[in-house]
This record gives sequence, C-alpha cells and structure tokens, in this order.
Amino acid sequence: MGKKKIYCTVTNDLLQDQRMHRICSSLQAEGYALTLVGRKQKDSLPLPNRPYSQKRLNCFFQAGKFFYLEYQLRLFFFLLFQQFDILCSVDLDSLPAGHAAARLKGKRLVFDAHEYFEEMPEVVRRPKIRAIWAWIARYYIPKVDLAYTVCQSLADLFEAQHGKPFGVIRNLPLAQDKTIEAAAYPTAGPLILIYQGMLNEGRGLEELLQALPNFSAQEVQLWLLGKGDKMASLQEQAQSLNLGEQLKFWGFLAPEELHKITPQAHLGLNLLKHQGQSYYFSLANKFFDYVQAEKPSLNMAFPEYQRHLADYEVALLLEELSPSAISKAIRELLENPERYQQLQANCRLAKQDWIWEKEAQKLLTYYEAL
Repeated sequence: MGKKKIYCTVTNDLLQDQRMHRICSSLQAEGYALTLVGRKQKDSLPLPNRPYSQKRLNCFFQAGKFFYLEYQLRLFFFLLFQQFDILCSVDLDSLPAGHAAARLKGKRLVFDAHEYFEEMPEVVRRPKIRAIWAWIARYYIPKVDLAYTVCQSLADLFEAQHGKPFGVIRNLPLAQDKTIEAAAYPTAGPLILIYQGMLNEGRGLEELLQALPNFSAQEVQLWLLGKGDKMASLQEQAQSLNLGEQLKFWGFLAPEELHKITPQAHLGLNLLKHQGQSYYFSLANKFFDYVQAEKPSLNMAFPEYQRHLADYEVALLLEELSPSAISKAIRELLENPERYQQLQANCRLAKQDWIWEKEAQKLLTYYEAL
C-alpha cells in the first residue's frame, strides 16, 4: 500500500498560516502524503517550497457572500477529481464543500476548528450572517468523522452544542533556536513592549496607545510588528498623542524575522476586546510565541489564559481593557523587577513544555485512529 493521502482545505492564501504549515509538515513527516488547498488572492506572493504539496484556487470574487459561494463550488469540483483518503476541512467556511466531496467519494472527513466562527466580531454584529453560519455548524459538524479545535474551552463548548467529541490541538510553536538570547529585565533604558500580529479591530491597540503617555520614552517604548486595516488610524492616533520615538511600526515581518526580534523586547502584548465568544474563548499563538522567546506577557483574564497560568505563571492578566488597567500592569513591572524576573524564569520552564513537537504527537494519534 502507498501513503495515505490527506487533503487539507482553507480559505486563506496559505502563505502565513503557521498552524497549517506545522500540521501538514508533521503529518507529511509521519508518512502521509499531504496537500494543502487554499485560494489565490490578487496580492498573493509566490509560495515557498515546503515538504508537502500546495494548491491555490483562483476566485473571481475576493470577499463577501459571493466569495464564499464561489469558493464552495470551486473547492467541491476540484476535490471531486482528486485522489485522497482523508479530507480535513479547516473552519466552517470550507466544511460544506468538504462534506459533499468526502461523502460522494466515500472518504473520511475531519473538521479542524480554528475559530468559533459564528461568534467572530465581524459576524456577531450581523444577525442574518450569524444565523447562516450557526445553521452550517449545526448541520455539518455532527456528520464529521473526527473533530478537533485549538483549546479546551472551545472543545467543551462545541461538544455541548453538537454532541460530537472534540480533541484539542493547540497552536504551539516549534522549539526555538537555543542560540537566540532573550533580553533580561532592563536595568538601564526603556521597558520595550511588543505586539506581534494583525493590526485589526478588537486587538486593544487603541487603548494601548492611550496608555503610553503615562510613561516617558526612557521608561516604556512600544513595537508594533504587523499590518492590518487599523494601521493608518493607529498612525494618526500616535501623531495626535505625540508619541514620537515611544512607538515604532515595524510593518509585516516573516516568521523567521519575528523569532529574531521578539527576544530583544521585554513584555509581549495580547489584548483582545470581549467582542463575541470567539475572542473570549481564544488561545492566541502569540501567547506561546512570547513564552518561547522568554517574554512575560500581558493578556486578558479570559478562561484559557487563566487555565494555562495555573500550570506556569508566565503572564499578567487584565480584568478590563482600558488605558488605566494597562498602565497599572506595566507600572507594576517597572517598580518590581523581581516580579518580572520570576515571570521570565517561569517562561524558561514553560517553553520546554509548550512546544509543537509534543503537541504533534497527539495530532498523529488522532489520524492513526481514523
């Protein structure tokens, strides 16, 4: 018998999907033949060579309901003419096409839920759209052969909603290069705050900028690593607050560049507004990326961060997202170097445990059971 063939389907352009890159690489290394399917966007850059096959589908529509309808049709007809043993649909937006193709071909269907889709901020405020995604979830999820998601909170919630057991595969990073040295607590010079990720709505970035004038540039500086639809308004806000050298926009950086820059900062930031249950039950990969770089972080007191801090106290948690709450937490670290050093020591312990190399073993047992 040849290798079992697995097709994984997403709606992004494959380039920045680190979770799927790790999943596909691990399954390929274990002897499966992997193909990751996404879509080509107008500004998509060429794909790098990877250990598994990659395929982008061309779409006429780029966003909105017509995109989702078009992509379902294109994906269904593409899959219909492919040879595979297992199909993994990632998130609700690729599940209808995946279900139709897998069932027509008599193949196993896996569902990988990266998000609580119908509770995402951009969906929650549109009741009709939300109702459609909720119906898709209720209809399709109970019909899959295997389901897993990114954290225990979502697994419990999905099991209760759909009567389907959900496994957990967290977004853990690969163990980092040991030669990269993490910056210690700054005895001279500013405490450097770092945010890596999309500069989008609901990420607490406006509140963060409002907190900066409570400190001098010699005390605290902020690095924003990423791009997004809030970038221009954040730049305007920075100008109106006269932040000057206190704030640095790095723009988009490749993962390998992030791994070099993050250890040079001191405190990681992961501040989500409670806009829908998707954010409230989230467990961001940047939380683990900061730990891997030996950076304590500032997070919201959402269930998953409380759960993980019970194992390793690597972060401070905020009960509310406000400039005053952010300022108070930063001031605590400025005035208590020992507190910072203890959190950083806990990061050094946690980084040996919270790694993809360990999480991948669980993933492999799920697929072997199929």
